[in-house]
Amino acid sequence: MTKRTLSSSELDTVLKTCGIDPSTVLSRQELTEGTYNTAYRLRTADTGYVLKVAPDPDAPSLTYERGLMNTEALFYREAAGLPVPDVIHAEPDFLLMSEIPGRPWYPDKPRADARARLRGELGGIVAGLHKITGTGFGYPQMGLCDSWRSAFRLMVTSLLADAERYSVALPVSRDKIMAALDSETFDEVDYPVLVHFDLWDGNILLDGDTGVSGLIDGERAFWGDPVAELVSLALFKDIRDDRAFLDGYRPLKFTESVRFRLACYQVYLYLIMLVESVPRGSTDTGMRRLVVRNLEQAAAKL
Repeated sequence: MTKRTLSSSELDTVLKTCGIDPSTVLSRQELTEGTYNTAYRLRTADTGYVLKVAPDPDAPSLTYERGLMNTEALFYREAAGLPVPDVIHAEPDFLLMSEIPGRPWYPDKPRADARARLRGELGGIVAGLHKITGTGFGYPQMGLCDSWRSAFRLMVTSLLADAERYSVALPVSRDKIMAALDSETFDEVDYPVLVHFDLWDGNILLDGDTGVSGLIDGERAFWGDPVAELVSLALFKDIRDDRAFLDGYRPLKFTESVRFRLACYQVYLYLIMLVESVPRGSTDTGMRRLVVRNLEQAAAKL
């Protein structure tokens, strides 16, 4: 775990920096979800906030995780107009944002008769997200590249270097991964869109069965291929089976090129999940087996 807990006085100092009088905060609740940042739910008489605090700079982390707080603030500002939090105050080591009402899709699940409608609504929201374009490709905190192929290569090679640094045994061939990065199919991505890349059900808020109320935890965002978004949206599954989402999203043909790139992004996300478990000290062997199995299945498609 990399989470850093603030003392009451430290939290007061952060609130003052954000322009909030600590005496007006009626409740402070540390949220237990997540294994990287620390989050607090704060309530005044008329307003709800969420404060996220980055880990200690010296805590073990992956290369792309340096500067995530700035990236999350950028994501929310770029996605303004969509159901995302408003940024109240942002610093490199903490972020204060508005609280969005609702509960995570996971572990709370909507009624079966509401699921298709909600997935379709989510598809429309993600389609709106992918209309937001940037000036370069890749993670903002790692520096943008002129092409998606060069950006994705940097993302993957940095992760492979992290795996070596933390002595993580990989169940797939590094040579096979590197060979896949040379594919010209990545050059078909000719402009960068805003990709959340962590839209599993725990980061999607629902207003009961009424509708999708918010997308949260945008810290893993990057500018790149919209196809990459489809991995976390169908974590350990196949997005092609989610017809309701795809109908709400937009026409998308799963050509040979799209299927290849999707497999590459699956490999990348499952590699992240495998490698990050070491610096975070995870002991969940069941999750590790699940990640390895899906990683091997995705790599077999390359």
